[in-house]
Amino acid sequence: MTVRRVPRADLAAAGAALGLVALAGLAGAALYLAGRPVHASSAPFTGRWLPHLGPGTPLALGVAVLVVRTGPRLAATLPWRRLLAAAYLTAVGWILALALVDGWQRGVAGRLTTRHEYLSEVGGVTGVHAMLRGFTGRILDFQPDSWTTHVAGHPPGAFLVFIALDRIGLGGGGWAAITCVAAGALCAVAVPVTLRALGDEAAARAAVPFLVLFPGAVWIGVSADGLFAGVTTSGLALLAVGLTRRNLVATTAAGLLLGGALYLSYGLVLIGVPALAVIVLAARVRPLTVLPLGAALAGVAAVVAAFTAAGFWWPAGYHLVTIRYYQGIARVRPYAYWIWGDLALVVVSAGPAAAVIVRRAALAGRRLHPAVLLPAAGLIAMLAADLSGYSKAEVERIWLPFAVWLMAGAALLPAPGRRFWLVGQAAVALLVNHLLLTTW
Repeated sequence: MTVRRVPRADLAAAGAALGLVALAGLAGAALYLAGRPVHASSAPFTGRWLPHLGPGTPLALGVAVLVVRTGPRLAATLPWRRLLAAAYLTAVGWILALALVDGWQRGVAGRLTTRHEYLSEVGGVTGVHAMLRGFTGRILDFQPDSWTTHVAGHPPGAFLVFIALDRIGLGGGGWAAITCVAAGALCAVAVPVTLRALGDEAAARAAVPFLVLFPGAVWIGVSADGLFAGVTTSGLALLAVGLTRRNLVATTAAGLLLGGALYLSYGLVLIGVPALAVIVLAARVRPLTVLPLGAALAGVAAVVAAFTAAGFWWPAGYHLVTIRYYQGIARVRPYAYWIWGDLALVVVSAGPAAAVIVRRAALAGRRLHPAVLLPAAGLIAMLAADLSGYSKAEVERIWLPFAVWLMAGAALLPAPGRRFWLVGQAAVALLVNHLLLTTW
């Protein structure tokens, strides 16, 4: 696990990526002192500087040491199903341990109960049908009944999840947080399942430790974007399995999840980029037929039809959100800073290993290989969101559904140096969570 076993070009790529993070921090501070703030409380991060320890500290350190020491070996040797079960449980442990660095109330149970979050509006919903029919009328700000920030900024899908939890007796911040963690940890299973279904079990196994120690776990626990990441990665995994096995149940379920994702966040329309990559790669494993693809599209169409019939028209919601976006802090966040500051946040959320994976994927050229094309698809989706101007700051959590696919390229990292990169991934997450009190 020595630095000498890591190619200099890889170290340079990771160093340059971390340098971008440092530059974003310095530029943010300089602009603040110059009276031109970028409007992020610890630029480029959304959070505040607060060095601290917590009950999750020893747990997080323990999980990190365990995965670094035994993860690559177990990923290579465990039977597949046992590996997936171990990956999921360890990912849950990693996410919760990081969240508990801030304590149960501040780090877990209280995260989704602030006035800007979904749960602050749940109690005011007396009827779901009436809420959906009147949803778009409450998106714009400065009205007596305007939705709070997160409810207004998203389609009603996520709001419905939290309403449903409340209605079945699992209300409050604790259950909402556990739901987000449980869903977000599915990324550690769904990405390897996708890789294996697309014909590369070796790449799937190599990715597992990196998905378990994914630095973005800091924001999966706890934010609704962790839920979004779990839903979308699971949808893509089912799509890969369904297309390669011609399984109509799997592709229909994939369509339902991916269609549902459109109603979790408007930006998740970009999940179409990784979905296209999955379709292209699946066609190389087994020639595509009409029925599995048709079943997936039917699943998407069913979700769209259900929401539309219930009274929510997605294009109208999106149009109003673009207006609401510039009614708030986004209006004063400078595009010239965030167009590259956002990329610095990706470095932190995905970890320094992601920079090496991107470098090596670029060198692979036009090879249609899952470990190359899936990270490329995730990166393309994030670049499209970045250029749009509707992603200025907070992307360390918002882009989790795309950033996690960078870890699909872990097999591109030379095997002798993988433990070194796992240490780097864990170190980034631990440093962020212990130096900053992250928000949202």
